Amino acid sequence: MAEPNHNSRLEAFCDGVFAIALTLLIIDIKIPPTEKEKINDTAGLWLALNHVTPSILAFVLSFIIILIGWVNHHNAIKLVNRSCSSFIYANGFLLLTVVFMPFPTALMGEYIFTDHSAPAVILYNVVIALNAMGWILICKTALKNRLAKNEKANLQIRKNGKFGFFAFVLYTICAIMAIWFPLAVAIITIATWIFWLIYGISMKHEEMN
Repeated sequence: MAEPNHNSRLEAFCDGVFAIALTLLIIDIKIPPTEKEKINDTAGLWLALNHVTPSILAFVLSFIIILIGWVNHHNAIKLVNRSCSSFIYANGFLLLTVVFMPFPTALMGEYIFTDHSAPAVILYNVVIALNAMGWILICKTALKNRLAKNEKANLQIRKNGKFGFFAFVLYTICAIMAIWFPLAVAIITIATWIFWLIYGISMKHEEMN
């Protein structure tokens, strides 16, 4: 008989929030009215589409971030066999950072190639740092309340907590450095998430083999 999932409602709720956040990312990608007025031919439409290219790139980056977060959350829930109030609230804080992601994504898409892009890049990295804080809280509450299924799961939760702490420090530093070097920090942020994506895929491939 399959082991009952005592966190099924929590997991279903979190999955729904991740799905909504992913959907909301695309809503702000639209051709501005000022650009629409300039569209009189095919070339004009191409120029208008070029105008929203930064927004599309920001959308893709945020989609990758939230997708990786969902995969990690899916795997993290498998490590525990029960829940408690502090663990649920820690999940709630994590979800708060996820649903907030569309706003800094829209800002970064709009202002990344301007001379005043710093606030957008700072906010983007602050949200990612807070997301990492959410993972730290989830791991701490799971360990403190002994929610892990077994010792192997317990060790994995500790490892996840260390990853969360590393990410928090990294993106906090990025947020600070973005005050002076916003474009360079944006590139670093993109590079780190490409690394996390490749790392996650390679680790899953090793597990399957």
